[in-house]
Amino acid sequence: MNKIELLAPAGNLEKAKIAILYGADAVYIGGKQFSLRSRASNFSLEEMKELVDFANERGAHVHVTVNMLPHEEDLHGLDDYLLALDQIGVHAIIVCSPAIMMKAKELDCHYEVHISTQHSSTNSNAVAFWKEKGMDRVVLGRECQMDQIKAICKKDILPIEVFIHGGMCISFSGRCVLSNHMTLRDANRGGCAQSCRWKYHLMDRDHELSDPNNLFSMSSKDLQAVDQIEAFINMGVASLKIEGRMKSAYYLATVVSSYRTLIDRIYEKGYASQEDLAYAKREIAKAENRPTGPGFYQGLPGYKVQLYRDHDETVTQEYVAIVLDYDASSQIATLQVKNHFLPNQILEIFGPNIASTLVDVKEIYDENDIPLAVCKQPMQIVKTKWEGPIEKNAMIRKIRVVSKDGL
Repeated sequence: MNKIELLAPAGNLEKAKIAILYGADAVYIGGKQFSLRSRASNFSLEEMKELVDFANERGAHVHVTVNMLPHEEDLHGLDDYLLALDQIGVHAIIVCSPAIMMKAKELDCHYEVHISTQHSSTNSNAVAFWKEKGMDRVVLGRECQMDQIKAICKKDILPIEVFIHGGMCISFSGRCVLSNHMTLRDANRGGCAQSCRWKYHLMDRDHELSDPNNLFSMSSKDLQAVDQIEAFINMGVASLKIEGRMKSAYYLATVVSSYRTLIDRIYEKGYASQEDLAYAKREIAKAENRPTGPGFYQGLPGYKVQLYRDHDETVTQEYVAIVLDYDASSQIATLQVKNHFLPNQILEIFGPNIASTLVDVKEIYDENDIPLAVCKQPMQIVKTKWEGPIEKNAMIRKIRVVSKDGL
């Protein structure tokens, strides 16, 4: 049995490389054409080629989202684009439109064609249909529950991909038209305004039901499926997907490395201990900017899995620096500042090959060897004497106190 794939999102080349370095088996990205997430930086063909080469050197794969629902005017250049992706050597495309799926097959492209979650495939008959059409993998709708996923996998029709982390759609995935109706921004062509997360006055005719000082929204908690990973492995799920092409490199490093560690421990021991689960939850909590829940994986989600009022995203500032270089002979680390922090304090480092470790950071100097009283300029290059584990591309963060259950 093949080891389950950990699939991570990436909005630009830096994020994609970080995701792979921190343990993703594959990354999914969007191109400049035919892709949702129009606010993500997205990739030129040249950047895709660079990423494919980077991934191949590390045994990872690159999937490209070609997942918009095109209108007539959107189809110009489709053949050339699909053939260009094939020439670059991407490993798979993720598609919603049957026209694009069949076109990729007609062009005899070498990459796999994966059915997007936007198609709301939620049963084995749907999976069998896509197999008849020559497709290679199905990303199930996020509305599937655990027993349904197990039953689908048991049929062993096509490789199955499921979401394990990130944003949840308040509607059926890929079926919402709130954004279209309210802003004329087409959610299914990359322009979702996330109208469900806006704050509304909830009215019963002329009587307001909502608190005027704390308005109503329709947002779901983000998905976090740490407790379900062992079950997915045992079911024979092919790929575990993290959502979030708009997320930061720090967020991706934290979430990817946490799930990577958990998956590896399950394969090593045959199960996930309570300590393994608690560790993964503690680590992931250090990058969360919205409350999380189990989605549909513990049954139909009730009101506790929704965010009817307090749902604003908060940008964490625990991530303070990334390691650019390290001179082992002098023990001098070169860092790039990301957020405000002070010299002479205890910080935490984690990296592609470093578990979270506390380090006592001493004096810090700028590039001219002038001592700094504070590091507060993002992108500034600084140096410090470093005693402890360290490696290039490791990330340094402030210590965050979390609750005893790791949440």
